[in-house]
Amino acid sequence: MHDPSAVASDSSNFIRDTIDADLATGKMSTIITRFPPEPNGYLHIGHAKSICLNFGIARDYKGYCNLRFDDTNPEKEEQEYIDSIRRDVEWLGFEWHSNPFASDYFDQLYAWAVDLITQGKAYVDSQSAEEIRANRGTLTEPGNDSPYRERSVEENLELFEDMKNDKYNDGEHVLRARIDMASPNINMRDPVLYRILHATHHNTGDKWCIYPLYDFTHGLSDAIEGVTHSLCTLEFEDHRPLYDWILDNLETPSRPVQIEFARLQLEYSLTSKRKLNMLVNEGQVSGWDDPRMLTISGMRRRGFTPQSIINFCDMIGITKKYSTIEMGVLETALRDDLNTRATRRMAVVDPLKVIIENYPADQEEWFNGPNHPQNPDFGSREVPFSREIYIERDDFMEDAPKKFFRLSPGREVRLRFAYYITCKEVIKNAAGKIESLICTYDPESRGGSSPDGRKVRGTIHWVSARHAVDAQVNLYDRLFTSPNPGAAADFHQALNPDSHIVMDNAKLEPAIELTDNSIAYQFERLGYFISDYDSSNDNPVFNRTMTLRDSWAKIEQSQ
Repeated sequence: MHDPSAVASDSSNFIRDTIDADLATGKMSTIITRFPPEPNGYLHIGHAKSICLNFGIARDYKGYCNLRFDDTNPEKEEQEYIDSIRRDVEWLGFEWHSNPFASDYFDQLYAWAVDLITQGKAYVDSQSAEEIRANRGTLTEPGNDSPYRERSVEENLELFEDMKNDKYNDGEHVLRARIDMASPNINMRDPVLYRILHATHHNTGDKWCIYPLYDFTHGLSDAIEGVTHSLCTLEFEDHRPLYDWILDNLETPSRPVQIEFARLQLEYSLTSKRKLNMLVNEGQVSGWDDPRMLTISGMRRRGFTPQSIINFCDMIGITKKYSTIEMGVLETALRDDLNTRATRRMAVVDPLKVIIENYPADQEEWFNGPNHPQNPDFGSREVPFSREIYIERDDFMEDAPKKFFRLSPGREVRLRFAYYITCKEVIKNAAGKIESLICTYDPESRGGSSPDGRKVRGTIHWVSARHAVDAQVNLYDRLFTSPNPGAAADFHQALNPDSHIVMDNAKLEPAIELTDNSIAYQFERLGYFISDYDSSNDNPVFNRTMTLRDSWAKIEQSQ
């Protein structure tokens, strides 16, 4: 398992300053946080920021963090999502103290709702959802009291119990807090606490036909678990008065404090579960773990490392102000990490055959190639060479300009680890497409240098045809062409038609492990790659994790 403590943890932010102050005043002695996803989809890069924050603070202050599922909406929650969330948190390298469900607390939550009714601070409203919405008011106009707001405590208690006992249909009644319909904060205008919903729950089955809403559940769950600092994104800032009101009006075992921070806004991406779900259901992507998706499972399949994601979250920091992060920051964090850990290999994704006519047909030899040029601890491997090799098709140009330093007729290039070769003849098929090249080699240039001291400007990679492993290579790129696809009237218009290109005739050197998804490779001159989950020894499949350089920089400059 990856060790998340490998990332620096001394960067200060306003949340850590608050915690430091609380510890200094003795407000609490043990820091307890929680990561509380709703299990209605897969986690994405935005959740990674919250995971790193909550688990990182608990680790650094020698406290603990719970992984809690806020599962109050049975119509959208599934075991598949629960399993994926646990898997993603573990893959990032974090360990939770406990793994409760908000639904574990339904009995206690119901009792607290009865307590609010008994205090006269909650009532059963029989208006329709449309009527409640219409009477809620606007940002500039106060709301109107419900005609049911003054029901007696006894009547409310009886109605609420009947709601629980399945005597009403969905939407027939709701339980609302009695606060202030003229509050400038709309969230405080008698918010709904419970609704009737006849749906089987993944955890409680059919025990309940009423379910608490998130705003009622969240703070009370925090209090049950002894959470000291409830860290939420900024959209919950306007909900904090309700969070506090609920806790202030009930006797709870602890009193958590909610603190808000800016959620991650990343260019060229969507972090809306609803829109991500649309992409999956419409078949625009192959699933939640499609390597183009910035879900944690998709990033893992594409070849992102846990450390690169944690480094990225550390780089962008925690602030109270929204800002948009350039995609290049995430890609740089990935390249920097992969550059240190990726094993080097040669692969040709768009092969062009080269026949070295003066090399003996029955001969082969092996060159020693370092597995990592900057780190001798990686060791080396033997790279086979033979009379016929493959090179990248775009490493040859028949009518080459002066500054083209790769192979062309009459021009000499260096083969990585091997020899100098010169192109003598171009073989084409009937349609005029180049099928192969006839070249010669200089046997005195073994190892990539010539005894006469002549200089060769170009060095290209290659794979021995006799030893090559056939493979499919998926060239993945950004899923969207727009920096802000979510702002478009239809985000589908920003989908990148070139986000997935399949190269089904790639040639790999034989030292590449074909099925281990944990091994990161740098295919020399091409980028970083990893074997796909579906890869096998019989049908190898590799995914491009990232190019070696930012290919989007020029595009962005021209926009």
